[in-house]
Amino acid sequence: MTTLLTSLLGLFIFIPLIGFALTMLMPKRNEDAISWIAYFTVGSHMVLAWVFLVLWLIDGHPTFQTIELILYDTESYKFFISFYFDKITAVYLFVGSFLCFLVTVYSRWYLHRERGYKRFFNTILFFYIGYNTIIFSGNFETLFIGWEILGITSFLLIGFYRERFLPVKNALKVFTVFRVADMGLILVIWMSHHLWHENITFSKLMQPELVAQTLESDSTLGILIGLMLLLAAAVKSGQLPFSSWVPRAMEGPTPSSAIFYGSLSVHLGVFLLLRTFPFWENQPVVVALVILLGVTTAVVATLISRVQSSIKTQIAYSSVAQIGIIFVEVALGFYDLALLHSAGNAFLRTYQLLVSPSAVTFLLRDQFYNFVPREYIDKHSTSKQIEYAAYMLSVKEFNLDSFMYFFFWDPVKWIGRKLNLVLSGTVGFVIATAFFLAGLACLFYEQSLPAGVQQFLPTLFAFIALIVVLKSFSERMSPQLSWYFVIMNHLWIALAISFYDEVTTREIVIYISGILLSGLVGYACLAQLKSLEQRVDLKDPQGQGHVFEYSGQAFIFLLACLGLMGFPITPSFLGIDLIFTHIHTDQIVFAIILALSFIIVGLSLVRIYSRIYLGPHVKTYHAVPLKNS
Repeated sequence: MTTLLTSLLGLFIFIPLIGFALTMLMPKRNEDAISWIAYFTVGSHMVLAWVFLVLWLIDGHPTFQTIELILYDTESYKFFISFYFDKITAVYLFVGSFLCFLVTVYSRWYLHRERGYKRFFNTILFFYIGYNTIIFSGNFETLFIGWEILGITSFLLIGFYRERFLPVKNALKVFTVFRVADMGLILVIWMSHHLWHENITFSKLMQPELVAQTLESDSTLGILIGLMLLLAAAVKSGQLPFSSWVPRAMEGPTPSSAIFYGSLSVHLGVFLLLRTFPFWENQPVVVALVILLGVTTAVVATLISRVQSSIKTQIAYSSVAQIGIIFVEVALGFYDLALLHSAGNAFLRTYQLLVSPSAVTFLLRDQFYNFVPREYIDKHSTSKQIEYAAYMLSVKEFNLDSFMYFFFWDPVKWIGRKLNLVLSGTVGFVIATAFFLAGLACLFYEQSLPAGVQQFLPTLFAFIALIVVLKSFSERMSPQLSWYFVIMNHLWIALAISFYDEVTTREIVIYISGILLSGLVGYACLAQLKSLEQRVDLKDPQGQGHVFEYSGQAFIFLLACLGLMGFPITPSFLGIDLIFTHIHTDQIVFAIILALSFIIVGLSLVRIYSRIYLGPHVKTYHAVPLKNS
């Protein structure tokens, strides 16, 4: 029976994919057809999941892994899509299939006659593809595909009300935080290649003897991998200091808040820790940090949740606090308890979010008729002063939002402003192009250069790539110039990696092919929009809302953005993984620079898309939302 079960794993990805494709083909006004396709897709997936789980239990709940598709195979490297199933996958499959079906049924009526009805169901099904890809993943590469899908669907769901400013702003904030998790996972994949000298599967990661033997050879690299896993998990599950993204994500519709940030997506950080637990369980530093992080988050998030005036924000921080406790359970080795706690928390938060509108209505009426003023006694005692201080810190959410601004946004913006002095307008275009041609000349005449210069050039060119994309991120005038700098960033990275002898022309072509195609498509969209509209720039942080008139073009431009990010829709996704395999472990600075570049590329592209196509429409011949909405 194990052979039969193994052959069925691919269906759990294939069914949502078919449903997503069918809803994309439906007219946006045909609500019945869209919702019934979603019903049938998620419903059949749930039935298959439950039948699969029954057969799995009858067979003695075995653990099994399969390689579904080999995308790239050489003597030194193999990239393949792999699926893995064990009790962790079983719990997440049961919870995810039931809750996603519940929310799909709920959403049919909740979103009736919304302008984005079709878009919502498309995004939910796309999210479900990513969720199943993660929980069934058999290696880090497959997991990263689902991880990226969840990142972009989070942006689309939070910014569902795309004609309003605040949802778009918060969507960009959350996407920024998620890119930090992406960087952590990219570095995990890179370091794992060098630690294991292969594309490691999770079935091998579950072998204690093999893990112990491997870590003995390089314990420092093992600790770094554990820390990056913790970083990715902490970001995804909203642990300190990244907790503030969870309530910001509640700007989307209530059903998406329930399924995404109340139950499924927010627990994937726990999933990552559980899946890799045999790797880091014997690393005291990592275990201690997981416990410390979980306890601190549980205390701080509980305090914040007690003083929130919004019910969805209260639920968000309460969920974060519970996940902090789950982190502690995982670190202490209470494997089954953590799974049970995760499932219970997911069910509870989904229920709370779905009934939150009714709860607010009831509490408003109850407060109106039964309000009892609170008596304040002994206001000036030491205990009360401490209580008031904790209260004010909680009201301000312990300034968690300021953390991201201080350590990320402000430095990036400061560097960008300095770069505007030399790389603005046509001058910037000419300088960037001239420098790149000079870099190409260095590659062609590489043998004529001193050995020391040859070793230094890859890091220098990678640093130039980072500078170029920082300029793209800070560009305030021309979206075409910002787009050009993103393309130049990828070209500089390709140039930097070309200095390594083991890199083949085929690998460079794989990386560049998707970049150039996406770059041309995106540039054509910007040029066409520029010819149709008087004003197309990046000045207004509220956005220009051109999606109102050019929704088709906005969708094509979004696909081009995803292609330039290295999203798994072009060969460039594979190319990025190939690039990191050639970076040696003693080139940590080079690896970090490249990881930062890829992260900021994503932020720059989403910023361009948001400021041009999202937000309140610049034309007012129709009703537009208030500026503060």
